[in-house]
Amino acid sequence: MGEIPESHPRRSSLLARQKLVDAAAEGLLADSAMIAHGRGEAFDYLLGEQTSDSARSAIREASARLLTAERPVISVNGNTVVLAGEDLIRVAAVVGCPIEVNLYYRTPERIARLLTRLAEQRASVAGGPAPDGWSEDWAKAVSSVALLGDGADGSIEGLEGARAICCTNGIGSADIVLVPLEDGDRCEALVEMGKQVVVIDLNPLSRTSRMATVTIVDEVTRAATALVDEVVSGHAAQGDWDNRAALSEALDIIAGASAGE
Repeated sequence: MGEIPESHPRRSSLLARQKLVDAAAEGLLADSAMIAHGRGEAFDYLLGEQTSDSARSAIREASARLLTAERPVISVNGNTVVLAGEDLIRVAAVVGCPIEVNLYYRTPERIARLLTRLAEQRASVAGGPAPDGWSEDWAKAVSSVALLGDGADGSIEGLEGARAICCTNGIGSADIVLVPLEDGDRCEALVEMGKQVVVIDLNPLSRTSRMATVTIVDEVTRAATALVDEVVSGHAAQGDWDNRAALSEALDIIAGASAGE
């Protein structure tokens, strides 16, 4: 891909696409990864390619729940690692939780490659500056983030096949799981197990969005960056969270864009 001018209105989107193209060539992604990304891009276009007020409210709620949980876990797939891995490592460092690679199309090779990429990202984040407002030993906090996924020894109740596989010391024992991807069956199964599920999903109509405890209707890179700021700030929960209302607000934005408002 040639150089994209800073002034290009869709520069961020084009750069994200190229990251995924490169990652696919390295064997990090499933064959359907670009299809999933393209579906999300369509919704993001209607959302104005920006984080809405309702999404910011959901990010703040998600932050408060992660910070007050006893056993929070961040679940990632290939697209998430490639697009938002470093910021999710920052979130994990602040919250003090592990990151588990958990794939719909699971192979040992992809798990290993994604864990290697996460380890590289962790080292980069540890050697970089701490987020604004963080006063503790940043390198130590980041280095302590456990990366899980290989040697998985647990199972998500209600699912079948490879997609049910998880780590007992990760998703298996979590009381809240941040899932920055769309997978309705898994979201429902985790909720049925009594876990809170926070999802990042650009489609407010998806089963994932409707089943989750808290849905952040936003692009994963923007949401992860905003989530870093929120967990460092440590804001309290906003009271009774109404996820249906948040989804309705996102749908109103999409309807307005569709009508040319």
